[in-house]
Amino acid sequence: MLPAKNSLALLKSIAIENLYERLIEQLNKDFQLANVTVSFEITISPVQLKKQLFDVLLNLITNQYDDYLNLLYRIDVPESELAKLINDNLTTSIEEITYLVLKREYQKVWFKHNFDKI
Repeated sequence: MLPAKNSLALLKSIAIENLYERLIEQLNKDFQLANVTVSFEITISPVQLKKQLFDVLLNLITNQYDDYLNLLYRIDVPESELAKLINDNLTTSIEEITYLVLKREYQKVWFKHNFDKI
């Protein structure tokens, strides 16, 4: 489990490990638990997933900041990682946050997949 350096590379490695559907299910579960009314289709392509997640995060940051914070808390994105994001460009920041969200969800799915068998 060595995460890639960007969202698309991470999603491709997840697909190779056959964990892509589980990742989408985990995203949907966490969004629902955070009361964010967004759902991702299981059949969505990695490129579309990244784009839709980016758009959702952009909307939350600009229009529903409390919901955005609640979502990050629910997903359990490390505050230390968020604190490292020092960027004046909103688009670049959201790209990085999208990566952090996908990376954390992947970690959850990977651990469940590998250690629930025990």
